[in-house]
Amino acid sequence: MTWIEALILGLLQGLTEFLPVSSSGHLELGKAVLDIEAKENLTFSIIVHAATVLSIIVVFFRDIRELASGISRFEWNDSTIYSAKILISMIPVGIVGIFFMSEVESVYTGNIVFVGSMLLITASLLLLTYLAKSRDKDVTYRDAFIMGLAQAFAVLPGISRSGATIATGLFLGVRKDLVTRFSFLMVLIPIIGATFFDIIRSSDPEAVTIGFIPLLIGFLAAFVSGVFACSVMLRVVRKGKLIYFAIYCIFVASIAIFMG
Repeated sequence: MTWIEALILGLLQGLTEFLPVSSSGHLELGKAVLDIEAKENLTFSIIVHAATVLSIIVVFFRDIRELASGISRFEWNDSTIYSAKILISMIPVGIVGIFFMSEVESVYTGNIVFVGSMLLITASLLLLTYLAKSRDKDVTYRDAFIMGLAQAFAVLPGISRSGATIATGLFLGVRKDLVTRFSFLMVLIPIIGATFFDIIRSSDPEAVTIGFIPLLIGFLAAFVSGVFACSVMLRVVRKGKLIYFAIYCIFVASIAIFMG
């Protein structure tokens, strides 16, 4: 992997992890275009996922600090209630990741027509948010689990995690700023889990080693673009401008299906 390829894939990961356009879908398309070896990408994915985790921590540092402070008191307060909702939201994606991830990966790996089709589903979800009735509602335990189901479906490349969870929250009537905050915080532990799983898989002695410079460039590109995208997304959802991302998903899906 060259430093230019690392830069492109790092930017794709950072930007598309938080924008509702599917990071996994864009990475599959990026690998297809750049012809990146699968084992190289596994090693690289560990680095960019770590950068993604760091970008969430930076943007939501105050929220994470408040949650940690509340949990450390060992009492049932707002922080522990919110953390319990996050744990509930992780159940569906945890089940998929532990028991079915290999089967899921076998379906889509290298199949950019499939990726394009899933991007069309993401576009449809984003367009349908204009029919959602906005209410001044916080995330309930039931909402957290349903958003978790949406996150589980987003393991398919082309289904945007942020797009699916935010759209689902809006359909459930959760207030825009609250649903965006919960959507980003609920993915923190699953991303850490996915990174740990990749580390285990990368212990294969036949795994390809990438040079330090491409890894560093990929990490920095994913981190900086991730902070930018996360901040932008918070403003976009509040203003209800998701239609632009729906149009973009349709455009990229058309290219992917045509290339396939």
